[in-house]
Amino acid sequence: MQNARMEIRPIARSELPQLLELYAHLHADDEPLPDSGALEDIWKELLGSNRYRYLGAYLDGQLISSCTITIVPNLTRGGRPYGLIENVVTHADHRGHGYAKAVLHDALFFAWAQGCYKVMLMTGRKDEATLRFYESAGFDRHGKQAFIARP
Repeated sequence: MQNARMEIRPIARSELPQLLELYAHLHADDEPLPDSGALEDIWKELLGSNRYRYLGAYLDGQLISSCTITIVPNLTRGGRPYGLIENVVTHADHRGHGYAKAVLHDALFFAWAQGCYKVMLMTGRKDEATLRFYESAGFDRHGKQAFIARP
């Protein structure tokens, strides 16, 4: 039997259905998605901008982990942008093997190449294992305090 091959790369336009399937492993109780036409419009807008990057880890061609990074222009810190990572997810059958860490590493590499002075990541998870995971990927849980407002 051959060893599985992992590849990290941007998620292709045609791979939206696979990404949406993977997102089922992110939030079990997520809000319903809009119709497919609206989803396609959102996806087209996201992929049409160099400020957004959707990265995926593929195992033998199957999308098993992903995150998105947004590069935000900035008028402080010498005009250097900052990055925001969201929607870090790994398929439940593939957790604990380093796929999400590899995706995060590529997201950080992309941000540093864009001149970002920092990258932020927030999680709603409170379990210590998740917090240690993000620390092991290079994030500092004590660096700043996040506040969230919802409508």
